[in-house]
Amino acid sequence: MMLIPTHHFRDIERKPEYLQPEKCIPPPHSRPAGTMWFIRDGCGIACAIVTWFLVLYAEFVVLFVMLIPSRDYVYSVINGLVFNLLAFLALASHCRAMLTDPGAVPKGNATKEFIESLQLKPGQVVYKCPKCCSIKPDRAHHCSVCKRCIRKMDHHCPWVNNCVGENNQKYFVLFTMYIALISLHALIMVGFHFLHCFEEDWTKCSSFSPPTTVILLILLCFEGLLFLIFTSVMFGTQVHSICTDETGIEQLKKEERRWAKKTKWMNMKAVFGHPFSLGWASPFATPDQGKADPYQYVV
Repeated sequence: MMLIPTHHFRDIERKPEYLQPEKCIPPPHSRPAGTMWFIRDGCGIACAIVTWFLVLYAEFVVLFVMLIPSRDYVYSVINGLVFNLLAFLALASHCRAMLTDPGAVPKGNATKEFIESLQLKPGQVVYKCPKCCSIKPDRAHHCSVCKRCIRKMDHHCPWVNNCVGENNQKYFVLFTMYIALISLHALIMVGFHFLHCFEEDWTKCSSFSPPTTVILLILLCFEGLLFLIFTSVMFGTQVHSICTDETGIEQLKKEERRWAKKTKWMNMKAVFGHPFSLGWASPFATPDQGKADPYQYVV
């Protein structure tokens, strides 16, 4: 564990009694290694369910309203494969973002025994989170929903029912990217389908009645436009945050930069893994963060 000079941290309390280790009791049952991470938040669970429902609705309209009734076999097969692949990657990224520990600090570790194990030198101090009773690493923030301190916490996203932090930011970026892509793809197909139906008989361009077809397509168009704008903005802000190595919370609080400045390419590799590969676009490839910033306590 590396110790960092005191001037590198914010809100430092120099009084030893501030830590009050006698008030910190370790949690009765620590989470076993390999246990699935899941936040039991009603709002987040509802938002995650809505996310899956909207993607599956888009799947239904694209397949059963536009592609399967189409008489152009090549057009249907190519667009069906592309859309389903992007939708699968979007949902896989959503699952990884939701079920991956974002970088939670061990809860209740601000005990007397743990503080003594740090072997602090005279004049060195640590910062304790009063909410979860843990010794905070640098750039960690407390999440009131997860009830934990999260390393490099960017924000808590109810759509993935999890914090976006050090360990799952890659999956969140992929989720926003793939949702934006399927939204754009769906909008393009809706446009072509409307043109086709205007030129042909409406009763022949879909297996549903014309009024039902129009309603389904308009709802998909509204959904696609809304999520294309939303996820494109989120994707852009996340990429900018990664390149500047400054989380959303740090930007919002305008915190003073205390960490070493790196190139944009190094910051991207710290999130997506070393070296650059097709694994960057895969939610199944766990990024190798061996060269990323080590877990450090500020003292």
